[in-house]
Amino acid sequence: MDNQDLVQRQRWFVNQRLGMFIHFNSATFQFAETEMKDWEYGHENQDEPRRFPFDPKAWNPDQLDCKQWAKAAKSAGMKFAALTAKHHEGFSLWPTRYTEHCIRNATSPRDVVKEYLDAFRQEGIDAGLYFSMLDLHHQIGRKKCTPDDKQFIKNQIEELLTSYGDIPFLIIDGWNAHWGGPNYEDLPFDEINDLVKRLQPKCLLMNISCESTLDHTDIVFYENAAGQEIEDSFAGPGASCNILTETWFWRATDTTMELKTTDWVLDKVLDANKHNVTFLLNGAPNQHGLLDTNVMDRFKEIGETFRQPKELQAIPENWLFRK
Repeated sequence: MDNQDLVQRQRWFVNQRLGMFIHFNSATFQFAETEMKDWEYGHENQDEPRRFPFDPKAWNPDQLDCKQWAKAAKSAGMKFAALTAKHHEGFSLWPTRYTEHCIRNATSPRDVVKEYLDAFRQEGIDAGLYFSMLDLHHQIGRKKCTPDDKQFIKNQIEELLTSYGDIPFLIIDGWNAHWGGPNYEDLPFDEINDLVKRLQPKCLLMNISCESTLDHTDIVFYENAAGQEIEDSFAGPGASCNILTETWFWRATDTTMELKTTDWVLDKVLDANKHNVTFLLNGAPNQHGLLDTNVMDRFKEIGETFRQPKELQAIPENWLFRK
């Protein structure tokens, strides 16, 4: 993808304005009733022993319905979505050939990645994927990323980008971040970017690296739920993400929780819009593989309000982002 094509793709993504982030993985089952947040931060950062190893047999979303998620996203007026195909624990939501730590060995072996992509595409929603370089199960992180580990990462990315049709964007996490993951010395950005662009030339590579430049990403990513605010001077292209609850992954208390308000969500979208930043709102399916009723209701409410005459400024055709 040359620079002109990249600018067109950046403009396309930012003009989507509102999307759904779907955090659904091993943590849905591991941490639903614990004091942990979303992953074992202390294991990566303070050398704590792992307390929550995950057995694939524990993966059993017995009522999995990705069509329900897609209809909820559409009701909210969302134009795109991202699913955690692999999070920091290392469990893969597709039947990967490169590890046994995946849904192939789960109690429910359904290919979640495929079902998600099919469901969202059916609703006309652009469906991308999230992939973590940090992998606690395979011991890939800030302290270890061997040539074999690097090849494993590349193999899995290639699998995702060659098995499921067009993927408009790939969000990478746990990569050269101050809180963990392999660094650029062990896993160079250009190697992964070249791989992605070779496999899918139009696929945007977004890196949640806590950097606020385009040096190692096609879209600057702000993890707003972790306190990363958009700088006043920032003019895009960017993405910002946040949560309706207290954690990214589902908790047992979420079902009856008072969620953040529709006005709060719309303020986030409108503020992001001023900076040419698109906003991702998290929806975390429960252990059955369904969105809770309160989340469904809030999404519908957002859509009803979002359709009111609140103007969002589209990026003009002659806009040029810095790269």
